[in-house]
Parts: sequence; structure tokens; C-alpha cells
Amino acid sequence: MVPAQMPIFIVDCRQIGDSLYPASLMTEASTILVTVNADDRPGITAGLMDVLARTGAEIYDVEQIVVRGRLTLAILVGVGESRSTISELLFYGWENELRIEFDAIEAKPEEAVRAYVVTVIGARVTPQDFGAVAEAIAGGGGNIDRIFRLSRYPVISYELAVSGGDPDVIRRGLLEAAAASPIDVAIQPESLERRAKRLVVMDVDSTLIQGEIIDVLAEKAGRGPEVAEITHRAMAGEIDFEPALRERVAMLKGLPVSVFDEVSDVIKPTPGARTFIRTLKRMGMKTAIVSAGFTRFTDPFARSMGIDFSLANTLAVEDGVLTGEVEGRVVDRARKGEFLRELAAQEGIPLSQTVAVGDGANDLDMLSEAGLGIAFNAKQLVKENADTSLSVPYLDSILFVMGVRREHVEAADASDPEFSDQEPIPVPGTPPI
Repeated sequence: MVPAQMPIFIVDCRQIGDSLYPASLMTEASTILVTVNADDRPGITAGLMDVLARTGAEIYDVEQIVVRGRLTLAILVGVGESRSTISELLFYGWENELRIEFDAIEAKPEEAVRAYVVTVIGARVTPQDFGAVAEAIAGGGGNIDRIFRLSRYPVISYELAVSGGDPDVIRRGLLEAAAASPIDVAIQPESLERRAKRLVVMDVDSTLIQGEIIDVLAEKAGRGPEVAEITHRAMAGEIDFEPALRERVAMLKGLPVSVFDEVSDVIKPTPGARTFIRTLKRMGMKTAIVSAGFTRFTDPFARSMGIDFSLANTLAVEDGVLTGEVEGRVVDRARKGEFLRELAAQEGIPLSQTVAVGDGANDLDMLSEAGLGIAFNAKQLVKENADTSLSVPYLDSILFVMGVRREHVEAADASDPEFSDQEPIPVPGTPPI
């Protein structure tokens, strides 16, 4: 951005006297990047802006960040013919113990470039991890414009604003970086749609809850290992889903419907699930679950979680026991995709403003239909075909992919007595603040 021949002048204003001024800048440059570093305290930015206003400077761009009490402020300014802006800034910096850097910038408009957001998530994010991500972005011709932290726990997550480059090349590099490290990495176009999601549709088994309902039911019927093996193969996409489901349901024949009360006591939500749902609701989003499981569990579960819509399979019952059959159309891969489209149309929401979350091969259609498809602790086939993949065990980590900061979630919970004491999250090995 700064041509090599242009002058660069760095001044520690705490150490200068009245006679030291950057003469080349004062006589030649008209567009200056002013970078200020200091221990953060109230009034620094206001004082600098007052200097710029008094000397007739124009502001072309400004960015500021504070990291652990250390301020970095960058202001791109156009200075007047008298160049008094520079000398006044130096004097202000000397009075207020600031370190100021002046870079002369060629005065030409920046070309518009495509922008992306890269999200990095992990239990830890090491320098090696960050370096691999940065190398992947650079390898695809992208430039990191800004980095900030989204969360410190239950996972560490960062958002990187990236401009330029080939997104396909960057994505491949990021996938390789994630495969070689215990981190998750997502890349999305920076757009209005990313910040305007309005509908989130989720799978249930092994996504919103821990485990598979049908496997738990099969244990009650004494057919656990057989059913679990078929479930694994179906979720991995190795066998057709509908016949696999009917085969497993047939093994449940004779179970009393009261078994669902026992199952409800055993099955637990995925860590972070309640936080995830209530945060989405606070953001005004519609939520839905679509499951290859069964309405006798999913409908009460949806009500208990405050979820707006629910679709699952209906088990046939006679005289209070399961017949081993499914009533109506099976909720398979195609039906899940249809359900997402139907809900979006019903609510007047463009598909680009929808999110789908799932883990199995039968989730692939809805993941591809959604504006953002997220594979959550998913089978390899699903990871390879989703927009992004998460392998951390906390469902609310999806919020970070959506650009939500953990501190905002905590602040909302703290201000709401109904939720302020719910779902404590263990944070083993959390680094110090």
C-alpha cells in the first residue's frame, strides 16, 4: 500500500524537543497515514480529532483497536497546504506521551476487492495454527485486514477480515490447515446475507442432542448393537437411508410407548444447545428441528427448548405398543431439504438467509440448500460437502461462525434473570484473561 520511495517518519513524542519535525512530510505529502500507539485512556481519540479539525485536515479512513489496555489508532488524513496538521499532531503527542508514526500515502482511491470472513475456532489456537491459517490466506492471494477475538471460552475463536484473492484456493488451503491442526476454520463471503440470517434449521440426533434416539430405544428392545451398526452406516452414507430406518424400526416392535419417558430422562442436549437456541431467539431468528427420529420425543423436546417448528417420523402404535412400522412419509435426506425450503417460503425468508446444521448423510440436502450449511461433529462425507465444519463439542460455537461475540451472549444472559444461572459451562485449562 505504501510505495517504497515514499517517506516514513516515526516519532516517540515523549522524547522529542521543539526542533525535531519531519521536514519531508511537511513539504511534500498531502495524504498521510497517522498511526498512534499509547496506553489507552479516555480522551486520546477526542484530542487527536480536535487537532485535525483545528488544522483543516480531512479524514479519509479511521480504525482503532485496544488490546490489553494498549491503544492503536490509525487515521488516513488529507492535510492542508500549510502542513500545520503534522506539527500540531507532534505537539499534541508530546504533551500526551504518545508514539506517532507518519506514512506518506499515494493519493489514489483504493480499488474495490472481494471481502471474506475467516473464522478460526479451537480449544487452543497456537502460533503455529494461526501461522498456517495466515499462510493459506496469503497462498490464495488474500490479505488479512483485521483480526479480533470472538470468544475466550468454551473455545477460543477469532474472526479475520480478508480482502482479495481466490476464495477457492484460500478455502483449500484452510481445509489443509484445519486437517493438520486441532482447529476448525470457516470462510464466508462478507455480505449483507451473512449478517442477516433469519432461520436456523437443525438436525436433532448427535447434533442438538447427545446420541441417537433410535439406538437408545434399540437398547431397551435388546437389539442395541445391531441397530447401532445400521445407524452408523446410514449416517456415513454407506447405505440407503429409508430402508435402513424401516429395518431398525422393525426391531422396536413390541416396545411400550411409555419407553419414551425413560428415553427423555437419558437423552441430554448437546453442551451449549440451550445457549444457542435462546441467543438465536433473542436475535429474532426462527428456529426449527428436522429429525429422522420420532415425534414422540422431538415434539416435547422442541416445546421445552422454545423451538418454533418441528418435523420427525411418526411411529405406528397399537394398544400402547410400537408396531415396528413408520406412519406416512419417512423424513429422509430429500424431505429434510424440502422442509427447509418450505419453512423459508412460509416465513418469507430467502434461502441465502438460512442456516442448516447437521452431522449425517441424510442432512446433505438441507446443508446444500441453506445459505450457510454447517457440519457439526459430522461424518467425513458431510464435512467434505458442507460450507463449513465444526468439531468442537459445544453447539453454541456456531454463533461464532455467525459473527456473534461471546461477551454479547453473556451480557444478554446476565441481564435476563430467567437464564442468568442456567447451563454453567466447565472451562478446563482456560487461559488467563
